[in-house]
Amino acid sequence: MTTALKSYTFDGNFRMHRSGQLKSPTMVYETWGELNATKDNAILIFSGLSPSAHAASSEGDMSPGWWEDMIGSGLPIDTDKYFIISVNSLGSCFGSTGPASIDPETGERYRLTFPVLALEDVAEAAHLVVQHLGIECLHTVIGCSMGGMSGLAYCVRHPNAVNRFVSISSAARALPFSIAVRSLQREMIRSDVKWHKGNYDLGSPPITGQRLARKLGMITYRSAEEWTQRFGRERSTDHARIEDQFVAEFSVESYLENHANTFSGAFDPNCYLYLSHASDLFDLAEYGGSLAAGFKRLQLDQALVIGVRTDILFPIEQQRELADGISSACSDIRLAELDCIRGHDSFLVDMDAFRPVICEFFECCD
Repeated sequence: MTTALKSYTFDGNFRMHRSGQLKSPTMVYETWGELNATKDNAILIFSGLSPSAHAASSEGDMSPGWWEDMIGSGLPIDTDKYFIISVNSLGSCFGSTGPASIDPETGERYRLTFPVLALEDVAEAAHLVVQHLGIECLHTVIGCSMGGMSGLAYCVRHPNAVNRFVSISSAARALPFSIAVRSLQREMIRSDVKWHKGNYDLGSPPITGQRLARKLGMITYRSAEEWTQRFGRERSTDHARIEDQFVAEFSVESYLENHANTFSGAFDPNCYLYLSHASDLFDLAEYGGSLAAGFKRLQLDQALVIGVRTDILFPIEQQRELADGISSACSDIRLAELDCIRGHDSFLVDMDAFRPVICEFFECCD
């Protein structure tokens, strides 16, 4: 039975991975399909930084989800076979407890009093949802981008509760380039005069900083090859109506502007800062002192790592490293290197490339 958005509030104190705790946090999630009698057909999905739990449309919410073409009847993640759970990350602003939520201790928004967030916290909050649903062992954990690191944390921390893992355009830890990009994005938001050290007016948030951060993000999410093929040096039709000669002269500039305007104001700035920072903090080497030791904690029957050759945020070398590391603990590991031109965002926009790989993986699980 297809269901709409749900929430689960943990009864007790949730201890954060690095320091501090949350009192009775709420996790928002959405499900599709039916949980079978033996409860062994559940798939848990972790998203990237900005999406909500709404990965696909449902009877309760017919709006398209962020992975609409991947989840459904007869699709690679088949709702006729599997019970799919998509969680909104702890720390986000789409229902799960985060910096924009009300602190029950003070009655005010957490803002920057929210404890340091780690992707381990995202994983543990999802594990609470899985336990709440009465599931002891997941058929598969799937993680995209930041969600791949959250999913890896889940598999390492609960090795007996996961049979399979699919990592898509992710890594065992962030590279210096990715850390540098996210650091600059956070600085853009914090440098906005409206940020006020996290105490911004909700009606007038630091939009300028958010817009700049989103533009920089979009540059790293796509590829130079795509920009060349898609825009070339085409001029913007809007430029003649803009007084500032330095703004939006080229089509690629207008594209970035439109994406920035769509994102800004829709995502809470403080939540963005926390999740971005959590992405930088994650390092599988913390589990035993090295990546090799961390990988050996896995107990997977099967695994799939998918990467894209034009991805500069999580480059193909990291996908090879991830697949090689998982192979030390899992004999059935597959690496798919896709020849997409849309960079890191390919898993969201190039379904023709991703569907066959994921479909084949689940066919082999049957």
